[in-house]
Amino acid sequence: MKSKKLIEGKWVLIVDDEKDVIESLVELLEMCRIDTAISFEEGKQLLQQNKYDAAILDIMGVSGFELLEVAKQQGIPALMLTAHALSEDNLKRSAEEGASYYAPKEEMNRIVDFVADVVEAKEKNKNPWVRLVERLGDYFDKQFKGPNWRETQKKFWDEKVKYYGGRI
Repeated sequence: MKSKKLIEGKWVLIVDDEKDVIESLVELLEMCRIDTAISFEEGKQLLQQNKYDAAILDIMGVSGFELLEVAKQQGIPALMLTAHALSEDNLKRSAEEGASYYAPKEEMNRIVDFVADVVEAKEKNKNPWVRLVERLGDYFDKQFKGPNWRETQKKFWDEKVKYYGGRI
């Protein structure tokens, strides 16, 4: 409930090449003002023309990392959403390249909370990766074969989330 209230009326861009994913996200984020795009070019144009509160970017089908760069240039916090690009490397790359969040499409039914985390972090000048760890740390541990996956990049993750509770 708190998350819905926090993002009510916020302007969100969704860029994904899968129309059914866009439709689901639009439905889940019904309390927001939504724009959608199904291609890199369309997404880039919208990012450059508008001042969104947040952008949800698919990694694979629409060159999400390139769109992330455009979003950063515009000061728009971006949530990277993926199915096929779910990996430790893409999680780290998202963090390195300035994404505010990295979420699997498998968990998109929780998108209201994820977008609220991004919006709240920007408004309060907080680190959104701390909330990401709270919500998805266990998920990533399962996907990446246990909590040891982050040990090879321990210094990076400690710094990224200011070592939150010994996790990611």
